[in-house]
Amino acid sequence: MTRLQYLALGYFVALMIAASINYIPGLTDADGLAFGIFALDPYDDALHVASALWALAAGLISHRASRTFMVLFGAAYLADGVFGMFTGYGFLDMGIFTHASLGLDLSLGRFLANLPHLGLGGLALVAGLRAGTA
Repeated sequence: MTRLQYLALGYFVALMIAASINYIPGLTDADGLAFGIFALDPYDDALHVASALWALAAGLISHRASRTFMVLFGAAYLADGVFGMFTGYGFLDMGIFTHASLGLDLSLGRFLANLPHLGLGGLALVAGLRAGTA
């Protein structure tokens, strides 16, 4: 098993944790915001679970499958985080199509709300693009 496959399995764990945040007592506030920063709904949870299962399958199948996951997932999640910074909503959950743009906001709150997608997406994309075809 290659390092990229292990990384894909790590993404499986991280994404399953993301999908479970709403269901762990104490991680959401009275307004339903996770860590007081962002809201997750069942659609977001379903996207996280689907992405997690994709990561698990890729990690177990092969280095090439893991690389494909990293590049495609990374590009999509990184772009979603960038859209979130510029509009306040991402495209993976269709937010940019169902809400009016809130405009560019470089505040700490907006950054922290988009950090998971910026960070996980950026890391995955870089790892996938740097990985050899083994």
